Amino acid sequence: MTTRTGTTGSGHQGFAFGGAIAASIILLTAGILSIFQGIAAIAKDDLLVVGYNYTYEFSVETWGWVHLVVGVLLLLAGIGLMSGATWARLVAIVVASLSIVANFLWLPYYPLWSILIIAIDLIVIWAVATWEPTRAQ
Repeated sequence: MTTRTGTTGSGHQGFAFGGAIAASIILLTAGILSIFQGIAAIAKDDLLVVGYNYTYEFSVETWGWVHLVVGVLLLLAGIGLMSGATWARLVAIVVASLSIVANFLWLPYYPLWSILIIAIDLIVIWAVATWEPTRAQ
């Protein structure tokens, strides 16, 4: 398919393919870090500081379990995406979206980390959503 500039768009697809591979690696990394974050919260580690009351107030231990579950889902989505499974694209987008919501609600506990993870999740969603495996070949 030719675009307005006369190119086939393979550069965009190559970038998206590289982004999808990078997205799977980022998903794996974010999953591992989320699991560690969840364990720290469940263990009531001194690393986490509980500040002011927040509209979406749960105990730190509850947030630990949320991050632990999301971390496992991120790992599974990353493994599936890396193996090239077609279901993994949808799962990766859904789980990255859940991670965005969880980290938005986690903002009062770890604001900079949450903002970083939200940005990474947005990159993952873009890379996975724009990659068309049939055009990358």
